[in-house]
This record gives sequence, C-alpha cells and structure tokens, in this order.
Amino acid sequence: MNFSRLFALALACVVCAAPAFAADALRVATQAKGTFGWELAVARAYGLDKAAGLDIEQTELATTEAGKIALVGGGADIIISDWLWVARERSLGQPLLFSPHSTAIGAVMAKAGAKISRAADLVGKKLGVAGGPLDKSWLMLQAWALQQGVDLKSQAKIVYGAPALLAEKLSQGELDAALEFWTFCARLEAQGFVRAVDMTEVEKALGAKNPVIVTGYVFTTAFAARQGPALARFFTVMRQAKRLIAGDDGAFAKIAAMTGMSDAAGQAIARRYFREGIPTAPLDSEVADAAALYKVLAKVGGPQLVGADSELDRALFYRAP
Repeated sequence: MNFSRLFALALACVVCAAPAFAADALRVATQAKGTFGWELAVARAYGLDKAAGLDIEQTELATTEAGKIALVGGGADIIISDWLWVARERSLGQPLLFSPHSTAIGAVMAKAGAKISRAADLVGKKLGVAGGPLDKSWLMLQAWALQQGVDLKSQAKIVYGAPALLAEKLSQGELDAALEFWTFCARLEAQGFVRAVDMTEVEKALGAKNPVIVTGYVFTTAFAARQGPALARFFTVMRQAKRLIAGDDGAFAKIAAMTGMSDAAGQAIARRYFREGIPTAPLDSEVADAAALYKVLAKVGGPQLVGADSELDRALFYRAP
C-alpha cells in the first residue's frame, strides 16, 4: 500500500522545515544488495540525507569481513554487523559501539510437508548450515536441540557452506534442510520452501522475550564522541528510510532489484521479512534479550566465540548523550 496523501505531505513539511546544517561527512561500508544499502538508496532518492545535512560516502564491499577490517582500520565510520562480534572485539580492546538495525533472522528451511519442527526431526538428516561452525544461529539451534535431548553436531549430518550454495543444494534435493540467513530464506520461500524451524521461536525458547536484535550500526567510541549530532541525524534518516521501504510501494520499487529477486512475489516476501525485522522494542528490552542469548552462546561456543567474557558487556549498546 502507499502512504496516505496527508502523511506524505506531513513528511515533506518536516523535511522542508528541517534546520540547515553544515554537511557532515559520514563514511559507510555496505554489502552488495544488503539492507543497509536499501536504506541508503531510498534516503538518497528522497533527499533525506541532504535534508539532514549529511554527506554520506558509501563504499560497497564484497564480504562482511571486509567491512569489519575497514571499520577497525579507519577506512569506514559505520558498518553493519552483529553485537556478538562487537562484544568480542571490545573484550580484545577495540572501542566499538552498536546501535540496533534489524531483528530479521533466518530459519531452518525445508520442503513443504517435510514434517520438521522439533530437534528430533533433524536426527539423521543432512542439514546445511550457513555461516560456519561459530555462526550464532547455528549455536542457538544446537542449544535449542540440547534442551530437547538432541546433539545435532553428532546426530545430524552437518554440511557447512555459503548460503547461496546451500540454497542451491536444498533446491536440488541434496539436503534435507538448511539453516539459512533471512535473505536466502526469502528466496527459498519464493520457491515453495517453508520455515520449518523459525529462529525467532528458538530465541524465545532460549530466554528472549521479544525478537532479538541481530544486526546493528557499528562505529567507534571516538567517532560517536566526535560526530554525536551527525550520528543522531543519521539514525533519524535511517528510520525514515525504513518506514518508506516498509510502507510506500513507490519507495520499495526503487530498491526492489536490490533484493536479489526477479519476480514481484519474491520481492514481496523479502519486503515482508524486512518489515518484520524493523526494531520496535525499547532499548533496555533489546539489551536484556541480547544478554540472555549471550549466556547461551558463551556456553555453547566458548572462548573461541566470545573471548574471556561470560557476561555480555551491556555498554556496547550506544545510548545518545
């Protein structure tokens, strides 16, 4: 659906009435077709960045690891990553901060009618796992299974691989199920596959009360201290862009090709996943849920995953002064 004429007019008035700022330069690193890129594209298309007095320089990188290197090395001011990585980096002395971006998370995907809903249903099955042995969704799935008396590492046939490759193998019938990132879940759903085990439900089973923040805008403490006002305006622009993508068909049409879907039905599924991932809970609630999951992840993944800290450093969540 489209925004109402009244809402569109109100948004235009807010933009027009915005006070003039000297343009602040922000350097961001994004992934090809990632949702951060969707937001930036819509912000530019509607002039939200200029209205907020921001000059956003975007560098598109091939991998998430390249983004992390760019941030730590001083080549970017803001990237998208997860709070688990930020927690580990802080334990190693990197002064990083995290602000919520999305709660969108993947699922164990399977053919419709595969009758997979419990851990026991995965015993003996060939299960693809995107992200590798220390991926947080995989660790949470293991913890969820252990609650039910199932050790997936030993009782299922685990195949690690890139999400695109696993999606292809699942489509070809070479896997019984695959734990996929949400963007690939959307692509598989468009092909008729279903979310056999939804990781949102796994999060709740492990102690979370609400959908848990998965990704966030990550930046250094020095950048936040130096560019606090610009950062606040940046977050406002990103919220505006999210609302446009979620609620305005014209805005979504501008980034539909970036979803990786060629058909309208698949694009609609990706949009739904994006909309459902927009954070709505108060920050304190988000921090509490992240802390609850961190304990589980620390127990399953150990120091190799989280470093020396057995409790989440809650100060990693950015709070504007």
